Amino acid sequence: MRISLLALGGSEIITIINCMLLLFGGVAAFIIGMNMMGANLETAAGKSMRRLMGKATKNRFLGVATGAAVTAIVQSSSATTVMIVGFVNVGLMTLTQAVSVIMGANIGTTVTAFITAISTTGTEFKITALFAFVSFVGVLMSMLGKKDKIKRIGFILQGLGLIFVGMDVMSVSIKQMLADPEIERVVNGVFISIGYGKDVLTWEIIVLFLLGAVFTGVVQSSSTVTAIVISLTASGLISLPMAIFIILGTNVGTCVTALFSSLGTSVNARRTAIVHLLFNLIGSIVFIIPLAFTSGYIADFLNSFITNVSWQVAIFHMVFNVLTTALLLPFIKYLVKLACLIVPEKKGAPAGSDEHEMLDKRLLRTPAIAVGQVRKELTFMHKLAFDNYKRALNMLLTGDLSAQEEFAKTEKHINDYNSYVSSFLVKLSLLDLAETDEKKVSSFYHVASDIERIGDYAENIVEYAAKMKEEKAVFSDHAKSEILEMDGHITELYGFVNKVFADIDLKYIADVEREESATDEVCCKMQDAHLRRANESRCTPEAGAIYLQLAINMERIGDHMHNIANSVMTYHSHF
Repeated sequence: MRISLLALGGSEIITIINCMLLLFGGVAAFIIGMNMMGANLETAAGKSMRRLMGKATKNRFLGVATGAAVTAIVQSSSATTVMIVGFVNVGLMTLTQAVSVIMGANIGTTVTAFITAISTTGTEFKITALFAFVSFVGVLMSMLGKKDKIKRIGFILQGLGLIFVGMDVMSVSIKQMLADPEIERVVNGVFISIGYGKDVLTWEIIVLFLLGAVFTGVVQSSSTVTAIVISLTASGLISLPMAIFIILGTNVGTCVTALFSSLGTSVNARRTAIVHLLFNLIGSIVFIIPLAFTSGYIADFLNSFITNVSWQVAIFHMVFNVLTTALLLPFIKYLVKLACLIVPEKKGAPAGSDEHEMLDKRLLRTPAIAVGQVRKELTFMHKLAFDNYKRALNMLLTGDLSAQEEFAKTEKHINDYNSYVSSFLVKLSLLDLAETDEKKVSSFYHVASDIERIGDYAENIVEYAAKMKEEKAVFSDHAKSEILEMDGHITELYGFVNKVFADIDLKYIADVEREESATDEVCCKMQDAHLRRANESRCTPEAGAIYLQLAINMERIGDHMHNIANSVMTYHSHF
């Protein structure tokens, strides 16, 4: 080997350097294209992905289909698995539901292998040339298109074209390098020593498997490594049996991303990453032993009906993942139990008692779903504010201030939510969002502010309750009746606002308007009634002052709830 390398002349060394630089450039173009196409497909298919994730919770077969479809969109099983870790961490998905989606993700990632195989198909008319032109069309669409949808399609076409161009550059660079007889002799000498032929020895299997796992762990993309393997196989640099064992290794190496992503998350989120590792590891172990004896025969079998070795690698990749999923799908419960043994509950903590992370940063990988989760968190924040309002009003009317500590904890929680959600929205707004999602994010800033103000008005009511108790002031029965009337309208308003904002059901907008108008009318009624009672000396100055302030605060709470419902109107026409 050393003698062979020394025997190479200056021109051969320059050829190797040039070809290696082209190879790395091809890898870069492939990764950029894959990311560009995946990111824009993901943004364009935001609504569809939300629907798919909803179906994933129904049964394991739909979960597999969901994982395959989402991964085909984002072009990365690692990205899908990281998303799932985030979903489990925030409670969007249970651990059991996540397992089937992970299995589907392994099937979905084989789409990239088939795209790669198409790009290496040798015909008189090169498919790469066609897709290079498609990329050019995409550039024109993104530059000249005025509508967001047209620009998005342009970016998708650019990404698709770059995938084919990158693969072509990789293949051509390797072929050019091997076109030199001296270089081909040296390279063949290297690969013959590690199983270039049909038969692969035991130690060589381990080396190839580890090579695939380690390289994928470093690159953090099994699709990229698979594309490189297909390019090397198409160039004749490695054999199909060698490619098979490298592909098995990539399935294990791709778990590294999810494992790192799960650090610092809830117990179930960490278990999700462990399940991903177990699934790929068990599948590889189960198949690696029989493949050690049959890889050569499998190569002969595939070659009997398809001569293109790139397609053979892609077909093996798909069949392996489908068979692994079919084999382990019935054992989801046992995989979950094993993951629970590996990652036990924290000592002294009840099951499921992990602190809930409101908006996991991993959700930012899927902006469309992150936007939906922000809505859920704002809905929960709204409930906290409404509960605190009811708690405050009860303290005011009964004079029992024992709930003050609970009120203070909830108010702090509301403020924390407001800060966290606002920070998350800033990060979300910096991403490439669909036009509708941009409008939603913009409206959510105002919604968070409105909810926080409701909490502040509730805090004012608690202060009124403490002041009334200190001054031993009381409301008359008529005053209490008017306060309860106003409270009834606010309670009704809260229910209708939830229907509009949380469920995005616009048929309740008229009910929101009616109840909000009612709070305005009752506020005026309360002010008139107070003046009448003051003139008739039926109201103490202390109670009267608080009563007027209370009426205004309650009416303002109604205004902010009304704003929350109306925020939906800024983007409702896009539904």
